[in-house]
Amino acid sequence: MKLRIWFGRIIPMAIIVIGEIGLYYLLFKWLTSAFVYIEFILHLSAFFIILNIVRTSRHLSSDLMWIIMIMLFPIFGTLVYIIMFITLIFGKTFRNIITEQKKAAPYYKQDETVIQEIQKENADYVSQLAFLHQEGFPFYRNTDFSFYSPCEEGFERMIKELKKAEKYIFMEYFIIEEGIMWNSILSILEEKVKQGVEVRVMYDDMGSLNTLPASYTRQLEKKGIKAVSFNRISPVINTIMNHRDHRKILVIDGKVAFSGGANLADEYINEKVIHGHWMDNIICVKGNAVWSYLVTFLTNWNALRHEDEDYTVFKNKEMIDESNFDGYIAPYAETPLDEELTGQSVYEDILNSANRYVYIMTPYLIIDSEMINTLIHTAKKGVDVRIIMPGIADKQIVHDIGTSYYAQLIQGGVKIYEYEPGFVHSKVFVSDDIYATVGTINLDYRSLYLHFENGTLLYHSKHVMDIKQNFEDTLKHCKQMNLKDTHVNIVKGLFLSIIRIFSPLL
Repeated sequence: MKLRIWFGRIIPMAIIVIGEIGLYYLLFKWLTSAFVYIEFILHLSAFFIILNIVRTSRHLSSDLMWIIMIMLFPIFGTLVYIIMFITLIFGKTFRNIITEQKKAAPYYKQDETVIQEIQKENADYVSQLAFLHQEGFPFYRNTDFSFYSPCEEGFERMIKELKKAEKYIFMEYFIIEEGIMWNSILSILEEKVKQGVEVRVMYDDMGSLNTLPASYTRQLEKKGIKAVSFNRISPVINTIMNHRDHRKILVIDGKVAFSGGANLADEYINEKVIHGHWMDNIICVKGNAVWSYLVTFLTNWNALRHEDEDYTVFKNKEMIDESNFDGYIAPYAETPLDEELTGQSVYEDILNSANRYVYIMTPYLIIDSEMINTLIHTAKKGVDVRIIMPGIADKQIVHDIGTSYYAQLIQGGVKIYEYEPGFVHSKVFVSDDIYATVGTINLDYRSLYLHFENGTLLYHSKHVMDIKQNFEDTLKHCKQMNLKDTHVNIVKGLFLSIIRIFSPLL
């Protein structure tokens, strides 16, 4: 099992169970006469904590894990919950991120003429598009958007744009792994540093735990590349370790940005085959929308490095010709440190506004009752709702949990397919030839509630059809699942029912 799973998910659960037993033993041995009263107080505390979770939860399905763990292990479960809550509130890293997010908010400036144009042509603007605008993520006139799936051509475009860099290259990725993809990029970065280009690289410490040495940031710094390992893992129990930077952002000179679902490792461009053919995507954006990707990157970077007092020094000052723009584009970010569920809201708005179809690609399917009900409700309205999942799993237990949702969704009218040649890693929604979103947000608890993520919404762009075509092309290599395919034996069914409770840890 991969180290990051042990450190981030399995070990905390094991500690709770072992700690509960140990504390009961110590209390019984040393405080026998007072044990009943102490146990009563701890159980009462657990009860009030559970009531508070129920009262304040924004996504009760994922918080159900804590409720059950505290009920089963009221002493140590309660203690661990309190410790993790305190580390979240007082943790230096996340306090810095919250501070930087507040500082960054004014940089997301909306051109009101763009909103007026959208409102004029869309009478349902408030119910369909206003959320992102109100959340502070601007809509821009789309002047240049390219969608690449699979990723091979997108990688070639990335290399070409990197070679053009004159001022800076900023990169933020969940996984970096040495190989053809990363080494090709790294050689360009080294050359650009020699030319005076500022290069910054940020990767997630847990995401790259098995792919990079612990000293890799120092190795990059020696090459003249500024580097940050986001949220370094720690053996100490804390909530902070559970929130990872799952974003994929590359910004060059403020002129061009890359994002999508792909990390920087060879399986994403099918140079290394580990789970069959890898279906993923890379997007390339030019124009004013690049600014939002830049602000998103600088927010987390400056929370860790505190370098930039004024973000605008990185803004591209060249005038953008918008006379022949192609619809609208809104880059957005998800953070676990606010009260909004941005990614889930975007997905649900697309589902709720659909009239003809919603096509979805996702590598994982671990969803709460709200998303289940939204998918089924949309299908029962007569909307053609289709989901493509991997045919070959990268994490078998996670895939099996996803299949445990199949029966309920199929019975509700949702059509589910599995990509037989390999693994689908794309995170895509496309609807009615009008809306599409591409990004890093999986249909699972970790992406929707726990991680730092980013996405890109397209509205009335001809490139929505590129994303739709990719879905239809992928569908030709898929097997449609039916109720017969969902049958499992009693033992496995019981196991999956239990493990679903703890799926936020997976």
